[in-house]
Amino acid sequence: MQISDKDRELLALLGENARMPVATLARRLGLSRTTVQARLERLEREGVIAGYGVRLSEAYQSGLIRAHVLITIAPKSLPKVSAELDAIRQVTMLHSVNGSFDLIAILASSSIAELDGLIDRIGAIAGVERTLSSIILSTRISR
Repeated sequence: MQISDKDRELLALLGENARMPVATLARRLGLSRTTVQARLERLEREGVIAGYGVRLSEAYQSGLIRAHVLITIAPKSLPKVSAELDAIRQVTMLHSVNGSFDLIAILASSSIAELDGLIDRIGAIAGVERTLSSIILSTRISR
């Protein structure tokens, strides 16, 4: 898959606003509308663009309690633990990492009590050996 500089610029603009009209994208990129539409279709077809999503406002997110939960798992338990974490809707992201922990789960909950219950629930999953949690106080950079 070959990505040009213009493709990267296009992806950056879509990262700012995935609903930006093709005409606006074309104007900002200095390309024709047809060229931009063709690039979008190619990027989608090649799997570079997997979909379009919702970016939540800072006002909404500030009402959520978010946390990073670092998780150490037993050997060969990754598929089962991942599936159980996927079933928890408050787990918004799950990363495999190296080091003393195997996974980092990003959680978003409506209250401290709910967050506390979620962390207990994660710790009770068969194959989870240890967790370490950090509540996110603020986001300094988000791209």
